[in-house]
Formats: sequence, structure tokens, C-alpha cells
Amino acid sequence: MVEDQVFGTSSVRDPLDDMALMKKIGMDAFRFSISWSRVLPGGSLKNGGVNPQGIKFYNDLINEAIHQGMTPYVTLFHWDVPQGLEDEYNGFLSQRIVKDFKDFAKVCFDNFGDRVKHWITLNEPWTFSVNGYNYGYHAPGRCSTWVNENCTAGNSSTEPYIVAHNLLLSHAAAVQLYRKKYQTVQKGQIGLTLILHWMVNYTDSQYDIEAAERAVEFMYGWFLHPTTYGDYPCNMKDIVQDRLPKFTAKQSKLLKKSYDFVGVNYYTARYVANNPYSNWVNVSYMNDYHVDLKTEKDGEPIGTPSDLSWLYIYPSGIKDLLKYTKEKYDNPTIYITENGYSDLNNKSEPLKESLNDTTRIDYYKSHLEYVQAAIDEDEVDVKGFFVWSFADNYEWSNGYTARFGLVFIDYDDHLKRYPKRSTCWFQKFLHN
Repeated sequence: MVEDQVFGTSSVRDPLDDMALMKKIGMDAFRFSISWSRVLPGGSLKNGGVNPQGIKFYNDLINEAIHQGMTPYVTLFHWDVPQGLEDEYNGFLSQRIVKDFKDFAKVCFDNFGDRVKHWITLNEPWTFSVNGYNYGYHAPGRCSTWVNENCTAGNSSTEPYIVAHNLLLSHAAAVQLYRKKYQTVQKGQIGLTLILHWMVNYTDSQYDIEAAERAVEFMYGWFLHPTTYGDYPCNMKDIVQDRLPKFTAKQSKLLKKSYDFVGVNYYTARYVANNPYSNWVNVSYMNDYHVDLKTEKDGEPIGTPSDLSWLYIYPSGIKDLLKYTKEKYDNPTIYITENGYSDLNNKSEPLKESLNDTTRIDYYKSHLEYVQAAIDEDEVDVKGFFVWSFADNYEWSNGYTARFGLVFIDYDDHLKRYPKRSTCWFQKFLHN
């Protein structure tokens, strides 16, 4: 039986067996991120150059994935700016990072591009810009002190926009390099991955409908509009005005259609109510789009709550997001690069209780049904779906308290792996 092959109380003891387990489940693609500092410890070619051990690490990883029959999908930047570049010029607050990011991308294309055919320049630039520079929750922990008293430096009204701008310019530089020098020879594709909580208007009033659209544009269109059409959404330009950096004509041309596919990360949704009285004394990104984001309406949550305060299960949102992307952004090829459910590592019997993860199974089943509906009914060009995540991992500000994995990691016993019941479900799903 399939269940006997995967699900049970015995563990996968060697982390190197992860690829073999992926293959057994039936997965045919493996998405991972390259650590900038592992490849370029100083952050740039002039600061110490390339680390050969880092190159070997990723060559071995890529080769093993291919050996196990999985296509590698590789992300270049997943929020880990080398400390050397933070110290030298404050990282993505400076346009100097565009050249260093382009050089980092070149090292990766040179060393891995003969086997990697799907490149993702940026993962969730919204999360990096907002959590790192508006709220100060993530590195480098910058924001206005009125937003977060733990921030010792920053400006929540300007820095998120500056950082996002430089992220977009870095993306455009890497795409230009790839298309000009590598794509014809290596025959690969390049894109970027964005996140959106689907935004549901709180009432049917025109004000709330427009507020929901603004919320989508300030989270999603902030990055997809420039990379599709070469400029920021009109709502952003009208509201943010001089605090929003401007693209030159040359930059706009480089950004326009600067992807072969769009990666979409979807987890949850929010109700959106118009708020024309946002705080004008303390200006910040979070006040700029004049909305109230809500998780309840008339005492009922927008979806089934999870152990994480921000994640409510709202499966139809993924279909709405896919349809919106098709209609608003010229029907791009889409990969769902993240979708997943987490429980917390606070159970009385963590291993026993976490393995029987029926809610995670229901989460994936319902979301995949809506993805299929988007393909069949709305003719959205969806080419792939990645779970977040294969195994429990370090979840940024949640640390090891949040468990998104199909596979349980025993942090107290040499990181042994235990497939959860959702692993069995996915095996049946993929094989059938």
C-alpha cells in the first residue's frame, strides 16, 4: 500500500535522503534558494571573490536533484543580503547594490545555468521591503520609531519604497544579463516570485471595492505592474507622490515584460474597508493606501483560523488571484511557487500530533481544486505548483515554532525526518 511506503513512525535519518523521499512521493520539481553569502562571502566580486566550496555545494545539490528526476527551480534572492554590503552602503537602500546583484547573478548563471532552466530573481520583494523597512520585524530591522520602538534607524514613509525600487532595478539588470548572454545558449527561463493575500471588499460599496483594488496594487501591483508595463500603478503614484522613486526611460524599458513567468505565493486573505482618514501626521507605507485590513466580518472570520495569527484558510482566494493576474497583467505564465499551512510547535506530543495533519490535507485539497478551476474555467496559464514546504524549517520571525512541512523535523533528536500524513496524501494525489 502507498501508506506503508511513506507514512509511519519510522524516520528518514539522513537529510541527504530528502531527495529520494521527494522522488518516492512523486515530486518532479525542487525549488530552492541560493545564499548570496555562500557564493560571494563578501557580497561582491571585489570583496573576496567567489567561494569555491559554495559553488561545489550548489553543484552537488543541483546534480542530486536532477539525478532523482527533479527539475531545479532556483531563487537568487530570498532576503539574505550579505553583511558586507549592509556595512558598506546599507544594502538595498543604495542603487550600488544593482551592480553587485548583477555580478552575483552572473556567477550563478556561469556555474549552474547549464543545468538550471528556471531562475527566480526575487522572492517576495514586498515582504522584504515592508517587514524589513516599514515594520522592522525582519532584517535589517529598520523603521520609524513610532511604528516599532525597537528600531534604532529608518523611515517607514520612504525606505520601503527606496528598497523596493532598487529590488526592481536589480531584477531588471539580472534579466537583461540573462537574456542577452545566457538564455539563447542555456535555453532557460527567468522570472520573479510575488506574494498576495487576496483582498475581499468588506462591503459592496464602491468605496470598499476601490479600497480592495488599492490594497492589491500596494502589495502585488507594486512589483508586477513595473515588470509588466514599466511603471508603478497610478494609485501608488497619485498617493505616494514624491516619496515614490521614479524610473528613467531606460529603466522603464528594461523593466517592461522583464519576466518569462510569474511566481505566485498564496496563503490567505483579508477583508478590506476604505479608510479615508489614515494618519497624516505619521506617514508610512502602511497608512498610504487608506484601508483597514480585517480578518472578521459580523463576528465571523474570513476563513478557518490556523495556529498562526495571520493565516486564515480561504481557498477560493487562489482562484481569484490567478484570474486577476491573467486579466490585469496580460495573461502571463504562472507557477504557484508557495502555498501551505502551518501548525505551531507547542503540542504536548509534537511528533504524534503533528504527523496526523488532516487540516493540512484539507488545505491542499481545497486549494488545488480552485487552481484546477482557474485553469479549466478561466483558462489561466498555470504550469506548476510548489508546496511550502517539503519539510519543517526556520520560518523567519517565527523561528522553529511554525511547522509548514509535509515532513516533520525532530529538532530534539538529530533532525530526524518523519513523513506526516499529508505526505501520504500527496503521494496518492501525484501518482493518481
